[in-house]
Amino acid sequence: MTNGWTGAVLVTGTDTEVGKTVVTAAIAAAAQAAGLRVAVVKPGQTGTATGDPGDVDSVTRLAAPLTGRTLAAYPDPLAPLAAARVAELEPLELYTAVDAIREEVDKHDLVLVEGAGGLLVPMGLRPSGEPWTVADLAVSLGAPAVVVARAGLGTLNHTALTLEALERRAVPAGVVIGAWPTQPELVHWLNLSELVPNLLGAVPAGAGAMDPGVFRRSAPGWLTPALYGVLDDWRAWAEESG
Repeated sequence: MTNGWTGAVLVTGTDTEVGKTVVTAAIAAAAQAAGLRVAVVKPGQTGTATGDPGDVDSVTRLAAPLTGRTLAAYPDPLAPLAAARVAELEPLELYTAVDAIREEVDKHDLVLVEGAGGLLVPMGLRPSGEPWTVADLAVSLGAPAVVVARAGLGTLNHTALTLEALERRAVPAGVVIGAWPTQPELVHWLNLSELVPNLLGAVPAGAGAMDPGVFRRSAPGWLTPALYGVLDDWRAWAEESG
């Protein structure tokens, strides 16, 4: 077992559709290859009316974690709290989520908690009736966060804002690029150089469509040792990728 993050780890993003689910699967695959017992928890799944697989289903197909669990699901493709209200369903209560995640922490070495959209998206309600976010969940759990970011234009500002919000809450964090392009352009390389001080990995674009066996064998090469990968030299990685 390598000296990586353990316990509950939040996976959030700079925005929606940045690759959180595939990154979650990659971390799960790398950690299991390192011998860890891994659980994946999705506090709030939305958009279930389409009949498409949920995020936990996708992670299970790619990485086969020991446990996959969705705490609340809503039909509409909205932020979880808004989706609950539109569907007239009970919003997820913060400490219900905290208790459920801690249950999995007691039984696993690593529990990956995948958020919805960005860090401050309203997820549900506190007992007081106030909304809570993934940032609040990280604070309540005392968990670090993986921030999944885009590779292209605009990512530096969005990533800096997310990291600043986490730092203000004393939440340790690192960044994973959710979809590194097969033919990177100058903007991608420049962004990479700026992100390297906080970078914990870069998952190739299209990884979610890989054969699961290939995905599991490849995942450690996309991540640094903090996330149970073997990527330890970004200069060498860039030369190979370029």
